[in-house]
Amino acid sequence: MTTMREAFITTVNEELENDPRIAVVTAVISASNFPRDRERVVDVGIREQTMVGVAGGLALAGLRPVVHSYAPFLVERPYEQIKLDIGHQDVGAVFVSIGASYDDPVWGRTHQSPGDVALFDTLPGWTVHVPGHADEVTPLLRQALKDDNRVYVRLSLHENAQAYPVGEGFTALRHGKRGVVLAVGPMLDRVLKAVDAENADLTVLYAATVRPFDSDGLRRAVEETDHADVLVVEPYLEGTSAHLVSEALQQIPHRVRYVGVKRHAELRNYGTAEDHDAAHDLDVVGLGSAVRSFFRG
Repeated sequence: MTTMREAFITTVNEELENDPRIAVVTAVISASNFPRDRERVVDVGIREQTMVGVAGGLALAGLRPVVHSYAPFLVERPYEQIKLDIGHQDVGAVFVSIGASYDDPVWGRTHQSPGDVALFDTLPGWTVHVPGHADEVTPLLRQALKDDNRVYVRLSLHENAQAYPVGEGFTALRHGKRGVVLAVGPMLDRVLKAVDAENADLTVLYAATVRPFDSDGLRRAVEETDHADVLVVEPYLEGTSAHLVSEALQQIPHRVRYVGVKRHAELRNYGTAEDHDAAHDLDVVGLGSAVRSFFRG
């Protein structure tokens, strides 16, 4: 089975062959997966701020840089360079992360970044993709490489059993009258299992692209239910999309609950990714409890 990371590497290597604009900038992570004999492949060593600065220079020169590392090394460490060298210069780039919130907990907190999407929300003009399956990575990535905008693609080791059509806008997979659940990326299968376990009459929306936020799609889904109750399940910091949900539903009296990586919890035991899911109520049991208490409470 192809992983999201493998799909990313294959797609970018193909585009390096076909598109002379594409350039790759790494900081050791995954560097060996790209041809070292190309002038458009640059590994800067363990210098994440430099990685983003180089990408900004390549973009100013007319290239389309792909910048890649673990999420905390790609987003948190060089945040100022992303703000200035990419955003303030008003140039485009494609940032692709691995590790998600806590995909590799054996490495500890240094390799965890549940706040990455929230950080991109502080910067204007970013498109954010959170694919839920390896087969969703290539179409999202190919489109990103064709454009000139600023794109963040968040890859994970965890994925749904099947891929769904991707692009801007949420996909309605189920229709119900009791309320709406918005499931982001790899959270979908768990959400569907939790909804089934509770025999809940809910609309389930799937989002592989979360920025821009499909306000119209969420509003339509809510208007088609009998209860304006919305449960948002995100694989990153709990409530990251709260401001956008609030804006989308500001003309509709509504209730909202958010489930994600808890803001008040600092887990200092490494454990497994499944242990972290359980601690943050992002497993089927925790999501079932959220569905039961929120929609039937």
